[in-house]
Amino acid sequence: MVNVLGARDEFLRILEKALAADIHVRGNEITLSGDAESVMHGTGVLNEMITVLRTGQGLSADVVERLIDMMGERSAEASPAEVLTQNIISSRGKTIRPKTLNQKRYVDAIDEHTVIFGIGPAGTGKTYLAMAKAVQALQAKEVNRIILTRPAVEAGERLGFLPGTLNDKIDPYLRPLYDALHDMLDPDSIPRLLTAGTIEVAPLAYMRGRTLNDAFIILDEAQNTSAEQMKMFLTRLGFGSKIVVTGDVTQVDLPGGTVSGLRVVEGILDEVEDIAFCRLTSHDVVRHKLVGKIVAAYDNFEARNERNGRDRDSGRRSGPQRGGPRR
Repeated sequence: MVNVLGARDEFLRILEKALAADIHVRGNEITLSGDAESVMHGTGVLNEMITVLRTGQGLSADVVERLIDMMGERSAEASPAEVLTQNIISSRGKTIRPKTLNQKRYVDAIDEHTVIFGIGPAGTGKTYLAMAKAVQALQAKEVNRIILTRPAVEAGERLGFLPGTLNDKIDPYLRPLYDALHDMLDPDSIPRLLTAGTIEVAPLAYMRGRTLNDAFIILDEAQNTSAEQMKMFLTRLGFGSKIVVTGDVTQVDLPGGTVSGLRVVEGILDEVEDIAFCRLTSHDVVRHKLVGKIVAAYDNFEARNERNGRDRDSGRRSGPQRGGPRR
């Protein structure tokens, strides 16, 4: 019962706040009361919590909140417990696994397709999960190397103002990829793998003219590629390779007038076999819970501005015609 309700009833308080049913605990019995739908929802959440515990994975406040959210979605694809207990890789006592239904769909798509696009806002695990699948494929000897790349496009800054050589200037753009690698591999092994070329981290410009065989290739921050760069990158695909492209179309840092390759690629490739497009939303943010609220607030703000702009335009078109013939 302590495992289910949490230390000092931490999980019980979350359940009481989130569920419509009334929860009563006496000894080893939990009683739910309320309307039939609320009781069914609450019973489902408790059953999923117990299923997670039976797998040997402990519960946390974050896991309980995600179970509640996923029970609300009522998907037939997978139960919340199946989503939260699907292991990708384990490293130094830490197991990486999907935390939402959309993340599971994304991970499954990486298993099932050759080219995968993960599109969604910051913090939804697009790059992190792709990196975990790449490391898993390397460890299983499904590929011989991992290639990580991203465009070196300034987010309000200039490369020329950064100190050092070209590599020193580009390194800050590649740092998030290194950070993810350090979470998944023994830090002492990373320099050796980089030196041997088993893992390669390079700017997108370095991909031109290459054919990449037996590799797991990840293009990060793909919203900052032009349409021509996106085509160039996708045509690097060689035999025995897999490509994952990640990006957020709401955070484009390209110079004015340049169309993002990530924005147009779905309209071009949506009917091509063995290519999957996976979309994640603010509900899939796995950083601090405030990040999800920030993303949702910005989405609402932009939607309101777009509506107001349309209303103003329609008002100007339908407004009374002023003026007339002069006498």
